[in-house]
Amino acid sequence: MTHRSNRTLQVAGLARVEGEGALHVRTVDGEVDRVELNIYEPPRFFEAFLRGRHFREPPDITARICGICPVAYQMSACLAIEDACGVRVEGPLRALRRLLYCGEWISSHALHIYLLHAPDFLGFPDGIALAREHRSVVERGLALKKAGNRIMDLVGGRAIHPVNVRVGGFYRVPTTDEIRGLTTTLRQALHDALATVEWVAAFDFPELEVPHDLMALRDVEGYPLDRGTPHISTGRSFPVAEFGDHVAEHQVPHSTALHARLDDRLFLVGPLARYSLNSDRLSPVAGEAASMAGLGPVCRNPFRSIVVRAVEVVYALEEALQIIDSYERPDAPCVEVAPRAGFGHGITEAPRGLLYHRYELDAAGRILDADIVPPTSQNQSAIEADVTAVVRSHQHLDDHGLQSLCEQTIRNYDPCISCSAHFLDLTRERA
Repeated sequence: MTHRSNRTLQVAGLARVEGEGALHVRTVDGEVDRVELNIYEPPRFFEAFLRGRHFREPPDITARICGICPVAYQMSACLAIEDACGVRVEGPLRALRRLLYCGEWISSHALHIYLLHAPDFLGFPDGIALAREHRSVVERGLALKKAGNRIMDLVGGRAIHPVNVRVGGFYRVPTTDEIRGLTTTLRQALHDALATVEWVAAFDFPELEVPHDLMALRDVEGYPLDRGTPHISTGRSFPVAEFGDHVAEHQVPHSTALHARLDDRLFLVGPLARYSLNSDRLSPVAGEAASMAGLGPVCRNPFRSIVVRAVEVVYALEEALQIIDSYERPDAPCVEVAPRAGFGHGITEAPRGLLYHRYELDAAGRILDADIVPPTSQNQSAIEADVTAVVRSHQHLDDHGLQSLCEQTIRNYDPCISCSAHFLDLTRERA
């Protein structure tokens, strides 16, 4: 196609993402004039729902924010409330929480890799069409997702919106025999995960290197999942309680989702950030898989995030098997948490990136205020910047080809749009 100096691309409804969003791209005289990722889901007011609730309720309420990453919401909520009450869950109970989190990573990443993202690289419109041509490959992905769901079923009570999680731990903890019963399934899943890394590493990746700051948790040991301190690629870090001092959300007129800046700079969270700041913390098999996939210690190409997710599945399975092998049933399913007045902060690594919760409690344990900052909101500006860069360097493509590449660029982030539409204070002027 010959170069077109003026063009408008409109994607009315993004496919293969969780939630409802649209994309508007406009170029004038060959320059990108405007890129807008329009999240048009209605606000869901979860923070308002939490005000006045008892401090034990957020794990069950916030799990409903997302059907794909409910554990992340439950864990961040629990950590924030426990922080406000001066309690820290350790030992076997923390290991069980980490096991549950591994289950969610495996399930969520497998869904994204096989059904939402891989079709982009292989020229298929969706996962169903991919399955028609490559049935065994998709069955492998479904088996991986099922392995993650089995962990969530056992530890969380069910795979979607788990019901066994509570402030301080769990309502019931599995027996040793129940936990060890996962071993055979997870060992086969590890074999499938390694095959997945090999499969996605062979994809053809468009060139794109993001200059944004990267932010992810970093813990005293291990790859970050359920706990850690926010670290930035510039070398800085800050306590979890100072998250709101560094990450500022703001409203944009074209979206019901908030955008965010890190110390007034563009940034991104998620697999690329986690890997680039923690590749030295991968387990042996996952580290070898990353090396064989050609990732290197840092990865800044968002199209290669599918490879990072595959490596993280390997890590989560290794971690899960290690927890199971050393499992000792806790003496009690939870630790006692008594209410007290104050503020609490909790942050974990959802599959899509940092998920922050803050709660203010009164002395009776009633929630006075709540703030939830999901990863997709933090990534909104970075996504728009990536689409801008892609349009700028691929204007030789026809409209269909450019539109497809823009959609693929958004799917690099596996955006959970429903999570991001969590608050609205909208004033819109029309000329």
